[in-house]
Amino acid sequence: MHLNPYGEGAVNLAADLANHRPADAQELADRCVAAGLTLERPVMPEDLAHTRATLDAWEKVVDATEEHERAELINAMLASAAAYPRLTDHAGSGWHLHYRDARQPLGALLFSLISVGTALHLAGRGMHRLRRCAVTECARIFADTSRTGRQRYCSQRCANRDAVRRHRARAA
Repeated sequence: MHLNPYGEGAVNLAADLANHRPADAQELADRCVAAGLTLERPVMPEDLAHTRATLDAWEKVVDATEEHERAELINAMLASAAAYPRLTDHAGSGWHLHYRDARQPLGALLFSLISVGTALHLAGRGMHRLRRCAVTECARIFADTSRTGRQRYCSQRCANRDAVRRHRARAA
């Protein structure tokens, strides 16, 4: 039974947006729609600015080295994003719960979604399951959704690159 749609999808959207920052409001809108968000109003340049500020704050959560520091940072985001949960059937997609006020602009919606989604991801899967790739030259962020919780790389490509590097170092 899947009760929480906010954790994995929201944190993966945050990682995607942080790894490849949208260049303009239209790209932001397109990527949010591709991720499954229903946009209830036009996306404005202010939404892009708000999203960039959100991602800056979120990257501090990602880069926090201690659990308590990470919790403090996400709690500060949650306090700023506080909104009552509400039942909605927007776009005829079926009744479901949203943790945001009705008709929020996209920038504010992403702030709420990323804050709540990250908190649910960390609380549900583990405080260590949000990080940057272990390959030194790669700074990509990823949410560890693996069964074991030991994912170290953002992609199979980086995992292979690191394995080849280790193999060559042993052979030398």
